[in-house]
Amino acid sequence: MSPIRCLLIDDEPLARRGLRLRLSQLLQSEPELGPLDVIGEASNGREGLALIEADAPDLVFLDIQMPGLDGFQMLAALPVAQWPLVIFVTAYDHYALDAFRVHAVDYLLKPVDAEPLRAALIRARKLLPNRVDPDADNHAALMNLVGAERGLSLAETQDDRLTLKDGNSLIRIPIQDIQWIDAAGDYVVVHTANGNHIARASLRELEDRLPPERFARIHRSTIVAISAVQRLRPHQNGEYFIDLDGGKELKLSRGYRTQIERFV
Repeated sequence: MSPIRCLLIDDEPLARRGLRLRLSQLLQSEPELGPLDVIGEASNGREGLALIEADAPDLVFLDIQMPGLDGFQMLAALPVAQWPLVIFVTAYDHYALDAFRVHAVDYLLKPVDAEPLRAALIRARKLLPNRVDPDADNHAALMNLVGAERGLSLAETQDDRLTLKDGNSLIRIPIQDIQWIDAAGDYVVVHTANGNHIARASLRELEDRLPPERFARIHRSTIVAISAVQRLRPHQNGEYFIDLDGGKELKLSRGYRTQIERFV
């Protein structure tokens, strides 16, 4: 069985390292999936484009939201005949339908779990021997995506909801309902007036996805909705207590004192 030659294209070094580790662990535990060689990595779409043109990989694990050329724009800049098989790996589930319109093998949500990755590799292995070039419909769909229809900001979804992965389920939380978010190891807890939601994600990832004009980082483990803040009370050593609607008390640490002006 010939190895699948693949590239990892993602602007986050930790995401690339995590995916490489997950692939290694999966292939060691299930050698029947066949060999796979990671022949290179790129941190943005332009680097990825150059690697694809130079190395002609069989498969690319491709992030969508990247600086400069994003994943869709990178594919649009590549001659259709040179498209590899693509597995999109991203934190934003609202791209899923778009991904499958443009010749995607699969669509994985970060952080990548073993079982969806396993299924994606099996599908890629089956598709590779009978691979055909993307047709005109694939290319037309892609060109639409990189045009006016791609106007979403990083922090919003089409219906203004935050989507998180909880095991094999997706949680869709109205952004306006979020009061605060705290980190708990590899998980986050999203607190709303109607209850709490636990999901596997990083606080940094959520900070990047939420509208910055509506949320503030107040601690290394806490994000708060600005609209939920009722009062600030000085504490000691430059720290503050923050009282929220409903009586919850949070602490604003010294390292985030620059955020104070956002609440006044």
